[in-house]
Amino acid sequence: MSSTLSFEVFPPNTQVGANKLFKTLKELQQLQPDFISVTCSNNRQTIEETTLKVADYIHNELKVPTIAHLPAVYLNQAQLDGLVKQLDAIGINQILALRGDILPELPPEKDFHYASDLIDYVKKEAPHFHISGACYPEVHPESLSRVEDIKNLKKKVSVGCEQLITQLFFDNELFYHFQEACYLADIKVPILAGIMPIVNRNQALRLIKTTQTKLPRKFLAILEKYEHDPVALKEAGLAYAIDQIVDLTTQDVAGIHLYTMNNAEVAKHICHNTKNVLHGQVKAG
Repeated sequence: MSSTLSFEVFPPNTQVGANKLFKTLKELQQLQPDFISVTCSNNRQTIEETTLKVADYIHNELKVPTIAHLPAVYLNQAQLDGLVKQLDAIGINQILALRGDILPELPPEKDFHYASDLIDYVKKEAPHFHISGACYPEVHPESLSRVEDIKNLKKKVSVGCEQLITQLFFDNELFYHFQEACYLADIKVPILAGIMPIVNRNQALRLIKTTQTKLPRKFLAILEKYEHDPVALKEAGLAYAIDQIVDLTTQDVAGIHLYTMNNAEVAKHICHNTKNVLHGQVKAG
């Protein structure tokens, strides 16, 4: 069974970043991904100018299937209706429904408290939309237990979520345990494995500071040994991500979703080194 390959990009905050992103997207197009997803900001005033603008370019200019991320807690019903209509108008019928991080300085809206609320609403209003959802191999940080987390995930699927994409992880065994828990709970939708290659020290430090993901001994050893050797750290970080992907595809994972951090070189390197593992679906650029 072949695995899909997809990429995630984020809309930048500056014009320089925007120019770089559009160059990056042209390079990612050459890798023939199954889709590219575009993240959203919690700033609800800018989803149209950021997420939708980038998604429109990917879908209509580059002709690559596109998924737009939408944050439930920062959209009211009227805003969501408008976004769904705009996406429909530009030919994009795929979204990734998220709850969204709740920011202390930005009060949430009241119409959709959870991703499952947004999924339920969109499926009733626009049943032709294909909806993906996020999942956490290591349990959602706000869940009380794995059981509660799986119950919430099952609810997402029951109201119309057709595909799950994991948060990044560095221990494949955690993914396999999670996959088995989903199977036992009768969650049968495809689960794509989210992989983030760590290629520099600042990225690694941010990861350690902001995420609760488990960092295996092998991964920590790379960070410790090559902390002050940028070239070696990048090489080792890419090798680690490739090793994860090879292992996952050997176990017939439904797909690999690469968190590119808008870096085409990283994506190209990984594609070049896994193209045969991914059954020739991707042609290295």
